[in-house]
Amino acid sequence: MSLVASGPAVADLPAPADLADRIHVAGRWEVGTGDIIESVDPATGRVFATLHGATPATVDTAVREGLSAATASGWTTMLPHERAAVLHRIGNAIDHSRDRIAALQTLDTGKTLTETRALAASAANTFRYMAAALETMDDTLTTPRGPWMTLSTHRPMGVVAAITPWNSPIASDAQKLAPALAAGNAVVSKPPVWAPWVTLLLARLCEEAGLPRGVLSVLPGPGRTVGEALVRHPLVAKVSFTGGTTTGRHLAHLAAEKLMPITLELGGKSPTIVFDDADVERALQGILFGIFSSSGQSCIAGSRIFLQRSIFGDVTAELVARARRLRLGVGTDPDTDVAPMISVAHRDSVASMVDAAVGSGARVLCGGAIPDDPRLTDGCYYPPTILTDVANSDTICQDEVFGPVAVLIPFDDEADVIAQANDTVYGLACGIWTEDYRRALRVGEAVDAGTVWVNTYKQFSISTPFTGLRDSGLGTEKGRDAVRQYCDQKSFYLDRSDAPLAWGSPRNH
Repeated sequence: MSLVASGPAVADLPAPADLADRIHVAGRWEVGTGDIIESVDPATGRVFATLHGATPATVDTAVREGLSAATASGWTTMLPHERAAVLHRIGNAIDHSRDRIAALQTLDTGKTLTETRALAASAANTFRYMAAALETMDDTLTTPRGPWMTLSTHRPMGVVAAITPWNSPIASDAQKLAPALAAGNAVVSKPPVWAPWVTLLLARLCEEAGLPRGVLSVLPGPGRTVGEALVRHPLVAKVSFTGGTTTGRHLAHLAAEKLMPITLELGGKSPTIVFDDADVERALQGILFGIFSSSGQSCIAGSRIFLQRSIFGDVTAELVARARRLRLGVGTDPDTDVAPMISVAHRDSVASMVDAAVGSGARVLCGGAIPDDPRLTDGCYYPPTILTDVANSDTICQDEVFGPVAVLIPFDDEADVIAQANDTVYGLACGIWTEDYRRALRVGEAVDAGTVWVNTYKQFSISTPFTGLRDSGLGTEKGRDAVRQYCDQKSFYLDRSDAPLAWGSPRNH
């Protein structure tokens, strides 16, 4: 591990002055009535802003007024191409504000500017893609099975709740808000307490792009109060949640009590599989990016690395050498590879999991300890860490660390690695490195994962559906049909015959 020079100070970044201590409630910017939220720069540990959050009463106001606003403004009945025009303008507004969004997200989450710029670009493209999908999405004239014309149509659900994570706010916001708004719904968004500012800025951009007043609310606050109130609210017709599996399971229980649909994008413990015929150079680059980008704070991080036994020693040595050369530093420095984590508490949780693994027999090949360099001690830093001498059944191989920590596990053949890869409660993603595409397809089909990358990793397209299996989630995000996930479906039967129903007709006496 190497240390990069310090980047721009917090004072050099655009503070959220125009959003100061305001939340967005049904079109109004107002001071919240909930607890104070302190926003901390993960690079320095300094508080850069405070914000009064929302309360359950705020949730009730936002939901009820949002539903009224969507109806009164005509948003629910607006023609698809008219709603699409608004979504296009939102995407363009994000593009025009990309530098500010990126800087604000780096300040809020610690991520590198390279990553936050990419996330902002992704969000803009998501709004434009959903606009295009909406304009070209037809309802269905179904095949008749009797003397009727039969139609299947879709309509807005009403109010949708979007609960987003702290590790990629603007992109996650777009993946939920764009299709929900495209469908004609009102949306109440609950951004994470640790990183609320970019979502609040997005609300302002939506407002300026012509989204009707009141259709979108952004309510920062704790999940146990604001999130819980959203899921329980009788007028919320659907919830889309991205976060931890434990919380997701709890929300699913609440949704079941209401018989309400819910989309859950949850945790993962994704396998990266390297066969002995792989292009090793490409594999090494992909492995490092898959686990150490985003400081490992990614649900699809390739945290379990399976290396075929014949190449285990050589690949391990090179992987460790390259991991040690990754540069740890502030997200504003262009030379940074691994930025600080979201908070001291989360950093300490990651460190404790590594310590427990070592106590159980794991061997640290690199990293494995909180940095003691005085230039890093005020921030939330943890170095790229690689562990070996572990079994796939060990806790460190089964529980999601959500940090820059990888475990190396040898395997013998396809059957062996498939069995080990599937020996987990998760099923989110998988990476396969081999020059044999028949093998890649065989193994990819056999591994329980919603997304499989072959000779690449952590690449996404808004046009390609994203889903999790097992404890990794429920439902699908992205893809052309994403808009339909936020619609109710209705069928029509239009009688084309001249005869009444042949039942209970008068009888001759």
